[in-house]
Amino acid sequence: MNKIVYVAMSADLVHPGHLNIIQHAKSYGDVILGLLTDKAIASYKRIPYLTYEQRKTVVENIKGVEKVIPQHTLDYTENLQLIKPDYVVHGDDWTSGVQQNTRQQVIEVLKEWGGELIEIPYTKDICSSDLNRALKEIGTTPQIRMKHFKRLLDNKPIVRALEAHNGLTGLIVENTKVETNYKTKEFDAIWLSSLTDSTAKGKPDIECVDLTSRLNTLNEILEVTTKPIIFDGDSGGIVEHFVFMVRTLERLGVSAVVIEDKIGLKRNSLYGVEVHQVQDTIENFTQKIQQGRDALVTDDFMIIARIESLILEKGMKDAIRRAKAYIKAGAHGIMIHSRSQDSTEVLEFCHAYNYFDKKVPLVVVPTTYNHISEDELIDAGANIVIYANHLIRSAYPAMVKVASSILKHERSFEASSHYISVKKILNLIPNDWSASQSHNPSEIKI
Repeated sequence: MNKIVYVAMSADLVHPGHLNIIQHAKSYGDVILGLLTDKAIASYKRIPYLTYEQRKTVVENIKGVEKVIPQHTLDYTENLQLIKPDYVVHGDDWTSGVQQNTRQQVIEVLKEWGGELIEIPYTKDICSSDLNRALKEIGTTPQIRMKHFKRLLDNKPIVRALEAHNGLTGLIVENTKVETNYKTKEFDAIWLSSLTDSTAKGKPDIECVDLTSRLNTLNEILEVTTKPIIFDGDSGGIVEHFVFMVRTLERLGVSAVVIEDKIGLKRNSLYGVEVHQVQDTIENFTQKIQQGRDALVTDDFMIIARIESLILEKGMKDAIRRAKAYIKAGAHGIMIHSRSQDSTEVLEFCHAYNYFDKKVPLVVVPTTYNHISEDELIDAGANIVIYANHLIRSAYPAMVKVASSILKHERSFEASSHYISVKKILNLIPNDWSASQSHNPSEIKI
């Protein structure tokens, strides 16, 4: 009877390094490949380009692989105790970094039945990061971008979106990453806010920037990014106009549109009852949701209903009643909005929402109650968090500071510490888009 050899991998982008591991493992016995699920991979970095089933089809057809089973976590323990392999084969690149603790756990578990860890030299000149960067340079398609959003919802505890209002800010959302506790954190999606789009154009947030102009901004961002986009559709306009909006956004590859249940002259929600704002009736708004759904061509586009009851001080019961009605009408998601400095009312809504018979993804926008953490939002049952206007709010004071300094000192020298060099700004965007992206915005040090 042949020995059993266990190999675990994500196998999103199969390269010679993976094949080298498998061939070495085959020399020790029958190879059982533990394929990391999408959720397992998403626990420490971006979700894979290919779905689990697609990746499984690839690896089970690699010569030397006898069987493929899912590995649901980074921890090998469950699978190892299930099959009790004689050997575990892995590259020698996991002695440090995110997998260091995992390696030690494997060694301890194998001791239970005398199993052995075999490590082979890491294949040189193969870098998954370079392959990922190359894929980004190629770009994406509307269909891939749109589908990606639902995969994020299925595989991450919370989907994190940040606003962008032009191509440059789109690149910031696309490329910014931080490494914490051996995990790579990044934004999952781009929020195209009507507030920041109109503000960037020097116009008030009253829907005076029409859809054609907003689509120009959308196209600027689509051209230089690959991440899913959530579009702020304000009220959606009259039903006939909303149907057109849905069809246009879906065709372009936007993943979701958010519409708020207000009518009349649009005023920013954070004004609350300080200005005149009128909430739509449940009957009218549910009709808009239904008409939007009827206009869809695919099953991938999402219509998210934004509830303004807490903003307009209509009370929690009204917010809950509307949420249930909008879900029944076919909304793919619910956004609960609040301008309170305290997260209490949002958390109260989340608590009630968790007991709904039928639920859809729940969206929160912690602009005023920004003390709350993502872990707290996950515990409350939120599925999507939107940081709705932070890039433009941070850019404005910086630009005013530089402008004021130039006026005050009658030269730009004193403001030098507040802006990057001309060389860096020239290299920020490569002249040849297919060139190396080493000068992306997240790597600029200011």
